[in-house]
Amino acid sequence: MGLVLVSTMSGLAAQKQASLSFEEALQTALQNNESVQQAVLQKRRAETEWKAVRTLRLPQVSLSANFVVLSDDITIDMHGVKDAITPLYSALSQYGQFSGVPNPDPNTAAQLPVLPDAVSTQAVRQQLAEGLLAVENAEWDKLIQKSPFGTLSAGATWPLFTGGRISAANEAARIRINEAAEVERHITGRLMSEVAERYFGLALAREAELVRGEVLEAMAAHLNDATQMYEEGLLARAEWLHAQVMHAQADREYKKASRQRRLLNEALANSLADTAAVDYLPLTQLFYSPTLEPLSFFKQRAVEANPQLRQVEAKQNLAAQASRVERSGLLPTVAAFGNYNLASYDLSPNMSDYMVGLTFSWKLFGGTSARHKYRSARLQEEQVLSAFSKASRDVELGLEKMYQELQMALEQLQELAAAEEFAAEYQRVRREAFSEGLATSTEVTEASLAVSKVRIERLQAMYQYDLALARLLELAGMPEYFTHYITQQ
Repeated sequence: MGLVLVSTMSGLAAQKQASLSFEEALQTALQNNESVQQAVLQKRRAETEWKAVRTLRLPQVSLSANFVVLSDDITIDMHGVKDAITPLYSALSQYGQFSGVPNPDPNTAAQLPVLPDAVSTQAVRQQLAEGLLAVENAEWDKLIQKSPFGTLSAGATWPLFTGGRISAANEAARIRINEAAEVERHITGRLMSEVAERYFGLALAREAELVRGEVLEAMAAHLNDATQMYEEGLLARAEWLHAQVMHAQADREYKKASRQRRLLNEALANSLADTAAVDYLPLTQLFYSPTLEPLSFFKQRAVEANPQLRQVEAKQNLAAQASRVERSGLLPTVAAFGNYNLASYDLSPNMSDYMVGLTFSWKLFGGTSARHKYRSARLQEEQVLSAFSKASRDVELGLEKMYQELQMALEQLQELAAAEEFAAEYQRVRREAFSEGLATSTEVTEASLAVSKVRIERLQAMYQYDLALARLLELAGMPEYFTHYITQQ
């Protein structure tokens, strides 16, 4: 045992040893793993996008400032009106005969309510002459809007009906949050299985290294006994050489186990995102539980919670919302709008300060692209539905495979329990017989190797059980229950 300890300590001298339970390893991995962090950020991004999409239902208010320079002032030429009424005013003011003009003098209006024809004619002609002068002096090029002008206005648009486009966008954003959550669950479950594989793989490697060290120590002791017996002439040379060969083989197996342990230690450090040179000492031992729920239990849980199935289901729902969006392109849109001029510069007084209204638009023909896009979206729905069926079968097959591996590991453990007891007893008997000269060196080494072989096979069976259990729970969508089975071992 002293040889093994010296060799092991010399290999670990450059590394800091750290004891670590499986729960601690799992928490460290979940906190440090980059893939999990990316999934968390993706979920937060989806939540932020959903908050942005929710505002599509609200009115959109904007403030705009415009300064416009026209090539010319906007005017209206009214000389045609002037030319049409000027002859009338001119003729009537000179030749018109008028009567029946009311007397404007209140003192004489009672006695003479209507002016004489001559006086009426003179009064009307005077008014027409004044009107003719006003027509001549009037501005018949009317300025409507000066060339440079500016406005500062506030506007609002409120979509009332968009053919379902806004509702589909909101629903799609919500689905993306669920999809991102399932992606996070999937990555987390996969990481849990990876940590279980590497953590218990390291535990197996350490136990195997210990067993190989014990075999090496036993082979060293046996070689020492064989050498003494050979030197005393009590052992044949072939038996002594066989002891040397078996010692060399045990040394090779021990070194191989040490290298495997170091490799798995690095793999676990990678899962924990730990770059420090640490030699991990697993505190949680390899385990198995003889009682396990039926396969139907895990299949039912997978239907309800498998993250891969939930992701495919989310993609199916997203495809349905994409179909709604494409279908909205075939429907009309209705929106309310309003605009109010807050300030202006040289804006025509004829312009209104505000306006409100409704807009209705319906593209009756714009080619056949909209219909083809809608048809493509429907085909995408059918494609995702087919993918869901395939994924369901794959998950069910994976569950059956992992469950069968669990059962095989349990059967192997039951068989190895009796084999280990027999091998230990056989080794004891062979050693005693060899010391009395009743057994050969080959029989002793074979007995020792049989013990180590059974012990390592038992450890490997427990490791296969733990690994299959972790993957079974991952497929069932309940990887967090792995620690529950550890406590129930």
